[in-house]
Amino acid sequence: MFDTDEDRSLADRRRDATREGIVDAAWQICRAEGLGSLSLRDLGKHVGLKASSLYAYFDSKSAIYDAMFREGYEQMDEVAAVWQGWLDAGDHPRTVFKRIAHQFVEFCTSDAVRYQLMFQRVLPDFEPTPETYGVSVRQLERLGDFLATMGVTDPRAMDLWTAIVTGLTDQQISNDPGGDRWIRLIDDAVDMFCEHVGIPSEGEPS
Repeated sequence: MFDTDEDRSLADRRRDATREGIVDAAWQICRAEGLGSLSLRDLGKHVGLKASSLYAYFDSKSAIYDAMFREGYEQMDEVAAVWQGWLDAGDHPRTVFKRIAHQFVEFCTSDAVRYQLMFQRVLPDFEPTPETYGVSVRQLERLGDFLATMGVTDPRAMDLWTAIVTGLTDQQISNDPGGDRWIRLIDDAVDMFCEHVGIPSEGEPS
């Protein structure tokens, strides 16, 4: 039993710190050995706990993946928070879209394992919880709202955009890791997208 609220707060902080340590260790293992390689026994060794003790913090291995999935989207949300500021600063819409595309591909290629967990179904038995999945849905909503500010409201435009940026990312990670073979195509791909959805180039009438 806790004697004071301060004792409870300290215990909560320690529990949160342990959970964060478990998730960090899970990322380390997955980056070294692959997403499907995660075992509770190895994870416990990394954090100095018995595998059975991990259940005091996560009720299953899937719950650990869920925390990792959520963390990835929260990190991506921080990255995307600057979009509107670019427009507000007067940057041309095409320039903004190119910056967004480069930002996304850089975010994904900087951590291929995180990208796999967030965007590819490499773990057939894992489904994020509805609450965690909602974090990813908010990312799509942010993109839809952003497109709408420039008059692009057709849902197919958002599907086309995600197909372009994830397609370039997939190619880069799969076929030229650490290089720029597909990264260097981003600006051309964005120009094609903008032409398709009617976003004029700089100097053209809007």
